[in-house]
Amino acid sequence: MFDLSISKLLILAVIALVIFGPNELPKMAAQAGKALRDLRNIAEDAKNDLRQGLGPEFENFELEDLHPKRFLQKHLFEDVNGGSAHPAAHPPRQARPAGTALAPGERPPFDSDAT
Repeated sequence: MFDLSISKLLILAVIALVIFGPNELPKMAAQAGKALRDLRNIAEDAKNDLRQGLGPEFENFELEDLHPKRFLQKHLFEDVNGGSAHPAAHPPRQARPAGTALAPGERPPFDSDAT
């Protein structure tokens, strides 16, 4: 998200030291840390309230499940019997000679070059 390297962080620290001074900088850092802790606690309380409000059916509910990509992976690629949600977790199909008929219920081979 933010491309912050060590050199960029050092430059930001020097700029903050010049702007706020050596006396105010520790106080500002403490206030920023407290604000981050408070924000994290508020977010965690909101998640817990949401889970509690949804009831026991949604006990294992995660907010990440609402992300469209994760939602599709979970509901489209998940095995009907509760298997893995990742398509690469399925065992590879064996190649068969061209022109041979499939047995009843047998799935056609997967061509990784075609996808």
